[in-house]
Amino acid sequence: MPLPSMKEQFAALIATPSVSCTQPYLDQSNRGVIDLLATWLSGLGFNCDIQQVSPGKFNLLATFGSGPGGLVLAGHSDTVPYDEALWQTDPLKLTEVDNRWVGLGSCDMKGFFALVIEAVRPLLDQPFKQPLLILATCDEETSMAGARALVEAGRPLGRAAVIGEPTGLKPIRMHKGVMMERIEILGRSGHSSDPSLGHSALDAMHDVISELKGLRQQWLNEYRNPQFSVPQPTLNFGCIHGGDNPNRICGQCSLEFDLRPLPGMDPNELRAIIRGKLQPLAERHQVKIDFAPIAGGVPPFEQDADAELVRVAERLTGHRAQAVAFGTEAPYLQQLGCETLVLGPGDIACAHQPGEYLEMSRLQPTVRLLTQLVEHYCLK
Repeated sequence: MPLPSMKEQFAALIATPSVSCTQPYLDQSNRGVIDLLATWLSGLGFNCDIQQVSPGKFNLLATFGSGPGGLVLAGHSDTVPYDEALWQTDPLKLTEVDNRWVGLGSCDMKGFFALVIEAVRPLLDQPFKQPLLILATCDEETSMAGARALVEAGRPLGRAAVIGEPTGLKPIRMHKGVMMERIEILGRSGHSSDPSLGHSALDAMHDVISELKGLRQQWLNEYRNPQFSVPQPTLNFGCIHGGDNPNRICGQCSLEFDLRPLPGMDPNELRAIIRGKLQPLAERHQVKIDFAPIAGGVPPFEQDADAELVRVAERLTGHRAQAVAFGTEAPYLQQLGCETLVLGPGDIACAHQPGEYLEMSRLQPTVRLLTQLVEHYCLK
């Protein structure tokens, strides 16, 4: 069967649902996307390894050539959920509007794989001195389970890895971490007329928030990186729930917060510091305090400015490598020994939005850039 055109591949990827969501009723398998990519890539001579990460969730690692080095072109196969009523077009149909390709995953980021195949196809009759690996992961939009599974397997990938997340074709060598945490306090309820009858979880949470605000100010003073638009770490109190009636001592209270550490800040150390503040409060208020991540989170990421991949990408794009606030799979690929960079054609401003699109003017520049990267790492 002949390989579909780039636009046909793009359309087929968009038309294959692969929503990843923390709400089970919205969550979907990504197997359809993985099977499409494996069919196309195996037809081009790639060795395709499909790895099940969990029921219905799969990674694909497609390899052309062999050897210890080479290049990884990576992306995630899942999308966020969508509200069809807010779209002007069918979100699962590639539609051309105002010189844009519109569709769910066009920008973030299933469409990237069609551009990779377009770039690679004309090069495959040349002798590859180093391997090319095309990686498609699952559940990036929720748990990063696909990338975590790669790290747990410990299989080395390539010398360099480029993740095609939406960066407007500007190289990104740094991003903040993402930590979403929950604190649960269990006190003892009682009649509000006599405070001795209970232990207020709400009073304890008041002191917890005070301690967290103190840590926030401390970290604001200690850490700063001017390459980020928000140069300090942030700590946001997202939601709080507790109690049930004014005339009852509050027996339970929970807080969820978001912490975005800078590169150089270790999430495990930050959690240890927070735990050290919580234990004395539990004893003082005679309550139980549980503290745990809501999800695994994403570590901060930084690739050295003088790394070969950074220098090559800066030369090819004409842009100096920058920093972004959103998280990616980059720190996980870096843990597997790859020099890693985030570099893709989409615009993050339209990601996760109704009417998500990719500018058609970015198509050929992306193909050209990917061709040049493959030539540098695999053919020379």
